[in-house]
Amino acid sequence: MKRSVYLSLTPLPEARERVLSSIPSLDLPGHELVATVEAGGRIAAEGVFARRSIPHYAAAAMDGVAVNASVTFGATDATPVTLKIGETAFWINTGAPMPPGTNAVIMVEHLLEAGPDTFEIRSAAHPWQHVRPVGEDIIKGDLLLVSGQPITPPDVAALLNAGVFSLKVKPRPRIAILPTGSELVSPEKDPEPGQVIESNSRMIAGYVWEDGGSPTILPPCKDEREELIQALKQAIEAYDILFILSGSSAGAKDFTRTILEELGEVLIHGIAMMPGKPALFGVVGKKPVFGIPGYPTSAALYYEEVIRPFLGKLTSRIPHPPATIQANLVRKVPSKLGQEEFIRVRLGKVGETWIAVPLARGAGILKSLCEADGILRIPLESEGATDTAPVTIYLRRDRSVLEGQLIFIGSHDLSLDRINVLMAEDSSGVSLAIGAVGSLGGLFTLKDGKTHLTAVHLLDPETETYNLPYIKKYLPGRKVRIIHLLKRTQGLMVKKGNPKGITTIKDLAREDVQFVNRQRGAGTRVLLDFFLEREGLSPDMISGYANEVATHAMVAAEIQGGMADCGLGIQAAAHALELDFIPLTEEPYDLVIPEEFFGDWRIRILLGIIRSNPFREAMKSMGGYDPSESGTEKTL
Repeated sequence: MKRSVYLSLTPLPEARERVLSSIPSLDLPGHELVATVEAGGRIAAEGVFARRSIPHYAAAAMDGVAVNASVTFGATDATPVTLKIGETAFWINTGAPMPPGTNAVIMVEHLLEAGPDTFEIRSAAHPWQHVRPVGEDIIKGDLLLVSGQPITPPDVAALLNAGVFSLKVKPRPRIAILPTGSELVSPEKDPEPGQVIESNSRMIAGYVWEDGGSPTILPPCKDEREELIQALKQAIEAYDILFILSGSSAGAKDFTRTILEELGEVLIHGIAMMPGKPALFGVVGKKPVFGIPGYPTSAALYYEEVIRPFLGKLTSRIPHPPATIQANLVRKVPSKLGQEEFIRVRLGKVGETWIAVPLARGAGILKSLCEADGILRIPLESEGATDTAPVTIYLRRDRSVLEGQLIFIGSHDLSLDRINVLMAEDSSGVSLAIGAVGSLGGLFTLKDGKTHLTAVHLLDPETETYNLPYIKKYLPGRKVRIIHLLKRTQGLMVKKGNPKGITTIKDLAREDVQFVNRQRGAGTRVLLDFFLEREGLSPDMISGYANEVATHAMVAAEIQGGMADCGLGIQAAAHALELDFIPLTEEPYDLVIPEEFFGDWRIRILLGIIRSNPFREAMKSMGGYDPSESGTEKTL
């Protein structure tokens, strides 16, 4: 019988590139709508945002008694404070809503019994002690998924908690798996000599399902040319992709190559690798056909080295990541002795150094589990991890994906999520790994060389100008570029309907007004202090001045959840959580980029996004933003 011959042995990188280049010819539907409970393992087809906050009410984080912190002030060993159950203290269990008028929880073990329903405490509670505020985990409007992101089990839980019950996902390519060979028998049968258990189809189907495809195993086809032609034609008609198992070598009954030449085009026949040499790839009717070698190890290697990258690109799935990398932490991470701790981190490469940004550590913070690029493991005998020497990070995402991430440490704004959405939709391979530390914290991090860029909105009280005086002061001699992102309206966020009738900064000093503040070093905190000094008010006149949160959205969430009456922040955050807003000023929000990173391909993509019409239209639609000069450069 006539034998086939290999057309040529294609080098593996070239073989992979030929296969990947066939993707544009595939005609798959853009998306399908699925219930969130069935979305695990699928790929998001668009950005998805939270429709409600988690938790949606202020909740006790410990078992004990709920109190208003003010009734405990002054408690010491020498001057204990007495609490009466039902009057100044109320029994509460972990997770229960805080009773009206209370804002702190005292743990049971800190209560000293002094009589029937009466207890003493010997240390004061502070506001929001052992209380989970509204939005501690996820705030309404938070970005949960971007286009092309695999949906994990924690993502499903986060989506359901956030009120997302259906979403658009990318379709699973329909893949037919056609085993061939007259010697094949079912795994359930005891094989005779010369017979081969047909198991490769199950192995390949398992790979396909893991990698986002929808596999269908067809009945085995005997080594009969006409039978194989009919099976191939039917599969090409009904499926998106065809895998033919065995029959791709150069034996007398290996018909796959010659049939593909007759019905379509052969692009690869034989790859210069062992095992896996007798591999084949062709196209019939614009549909890819893979001839997979019959030996299991050859089949697996061909799949892992060539087919998996093909399906990964087709379905936007992340390949299996490397085990570990060495990275420097943005900040020290303390830990308790006697317990092994797992810290979730975001990652990016700044220059030649991997940088790890620790995420929120709370046991109830589901979002950080969804966002994590890797895990830092702190041994039980350690008190933490240093920020002065590399640490080992166990990866959750592929290193090549992380290469495209820009570390962004600085002042937070809702526009950053929109930038991430547009980057994902553009399939740029670039994303922002964000650490919200405030404007001053961002400048210090940039000075230390641990971020690609930062953002600032710092008012200089002496000159009443923004940003440039601080950049000159804290980055002396450092060559940087200042890129205007947008102007935004800052003002007072208050509850819907403004029940306290708050209208000016002076109202913050009223006894009946509870304020929520930004952290020290935040541009909004600097702006508040400027307003207070102008009005002749001191911080100790403001109830809640010391209650600090890290973002504008968290300010809005505290007000929505009833933990505060008022906070200073941006208009877009107030609108996102349906709060009333009293505008006070318009400020520039600027990016600061070191000169050495300005030509980086990721920075170029970022600048292209913020100068684009889709970005400007997205920001206009949110309210409180003026993006008319987005992307323009300022002179230092």
